[in-house]
Amino acid sequence: MGVLEGKAVVITGAGRGLGRAYAMHAAGHGAAVVVNDVDGELAEKVAAGIVASGGLALSNGDSVTGYAGASAIVEACVERFGALDGLVNNAGLNYQVPPWADDPDRVRALVEVNVLGSLYCGMAAIPVMRRQGHGAIVNIVSGSMLGKSNGAAYSASKGAVAAATYSWATDLSAEGIRVNAVSPLAWTRMVEADAVERERLSRDHTPERVAPLVTYLLSDLSSGITGQVVRSTGDALHLVRQPAVKEPVLRRETWEVEDIARAFETEFADVLEPPPAQRWRLPG
Repeated sequence: MGVLEGKAVVITGAGRGLGRAYAMHAAGHGAAVVVNDVDGELAEKVAAGIVASGGLALSNGDSVTGYAGASAIVEACVERFGALDGLVNNAGLNYQVPPWADDPDRVRALVEVNVLGSLYCGMAAIPVMRRQGHGAIVNIVSGSMLGKSNGAAYSASKGAVAAATYSWATDLSAEGIRVNAVSPLAWTRMVEADAVERERLSRDHTPERVAPLVTYLLSDLSSGITGQVVRSTGDALHLVRQPAVKEPVLRRETWEVEDIARAFETEFADVLEPPPAQRWRLPG
């Protein structure tokens, strides 16, 4: 029996790449999967592949960029499979451009998918999970959330999803709902379009190597694990440190400009760090 036997899960953006790998792996471990992708033909192809392999799947082409679409995805899962045990917020857009050349319409489109899409799907799924008394949400973030060169919109969007993960985990732990995030690195269309990642990542780092982590977080094996961001590159697995206050904490009755300047010249001088993206790199 698979670790997801008897569970029904929704995976957005599952028509190709990482989302497809998550859907196929979850189905292979017993889950009934709603394969969502705005490209309905791709969703149908993945769902058909799952069914042909003896699994249960339903394709869905609704867009996550509106609450009505997000609700329709959740409703399709409940209507077809009778429950919603897991949600993987994977649908996303990415592009690289210097900040001085970014386009407002392109920024808005990315935020609508990456941020609002995750929030809307969560907002639609959480009431169902609360009524059931259980559920697991896996948000897909990125190492870019620490500040990727030529990727401000994408970095900001994934930072927002990480923050939502922490917030939902805090609110929902008492409801029996676990919320975690996965920060994957695998060879996908996004990587192929990124000159920096393309140079440092091997094609052997396939999406299928990340999928077991998502299946684990959807399963009861991860009972009690919530509010975590987990990084997977296929061969490396680690937790991402959560935001926290950094020592030392200096106190004065009031802080004038000169006092702040002195703090940065003295106590803070030894604990200043470069931008996170410059130091958060694993070998390979």
